[in-house]
Amino acid sequence: MPPPEESRFGFVAVLGAPNAGKSTLINRMVGAKVTIVSPKVQTTRSRVLGISIHGTSQIVFIDTPGIFAPRRRLDRAMVAAAWQGAAEADEVCLLVDVARGLDDNAKRIVEGLKKENRTAILVLNKIDKVKREILLALSAALNESGVFSETFMVSALKGDGVDDLHEYFAKKVPSGIWHYPEDQISDLPQRLLAAEVTREKLFIKTHQEVPYAVAVETESWEPFKDGSVRIDQVIYVQRDSQRPIILGKGGQLIKQIGAESRQELGMLFDCKVHLFLRVKVREKWIDSREHFQMWGLDHNA
Repeated sequence: MPPPEESRFGFVAVLGAPNAGKSTLINRMVGAKVTIVSPKVQTTRSRVLGISIHGTSQIVFIDTPGIFAPRRRLDRAMVAAAWQGAAEADEVCLLVDVARGLDDNAKRIVEGLKKENRTAILVLNKIDKVKREILLALSAALNESGVFSETFMVSALKGDGVDDLHEYFAKKVPSGIWHYPEDQISDLPQRLLAAEVTREKLFIKTHQEVPYAVAVETESWEPFKDGSVRIDQVIYVQRDSQRPIILGKGGQLIKQIGAESRQELGMLFDCKVHLFLRVKVREKWIDSREHFQMWGLDHNA
């Protein structure tokens, strides 16, 4: 830890449309997995803090839910959490998927930043997916808004340009003492992180609307003398018809989900993990105040 007169500390909120690559970018800058990733949109449901050290700076990246036009109570709470994360941050960046360009969701966020009179950093992501002339035209169109003070072009997945962005934030966060221990990389409790890892595997293995009808809760966590841990989790679905989809033929799908989650949790927690999953139908879980509290979301948003 650097001496107080040299140290810097601050929060950086990463905004973007669903599936723009926010979680991938934050995991890359933190250097470890702190937030789940999947090819499906709206994977992140709550604000997750990823804590990074760069030189004498400790940077707390806020991975926010994607901002989109909300339809349900959960949607409204997720969007509210994203804007709250921006309001609390020292720096804000807008991550734009260049393959989608200036779509309605990107326009919505730019207008929201204007309304809040907030200056942001523009980060164009997935630059390997489009031609240079398209990239430059998109940058020019977005910068016409007057919202952005700097523009970076990156590939969060491949790492191109990410070091320059990381260096920029390290220099921009305010002077101040570090708020977290040097070895802490996230604010997520282990029980919640374990549930998120299993939910990620569910997102990847299931299709269409099933992932959005699913919640995962860690019911119990029992450490053993040999250093291993038993984790019991329940997977909530909304309808009886969704239960056999999660289970798969002869229970094969849930076995695959359990095996992949168990392996990743073992690496994350550096111990042997005994993971037990069960599926329960709970029709109203998506509007449950208890689940909103678990994710740190405002039930009344």
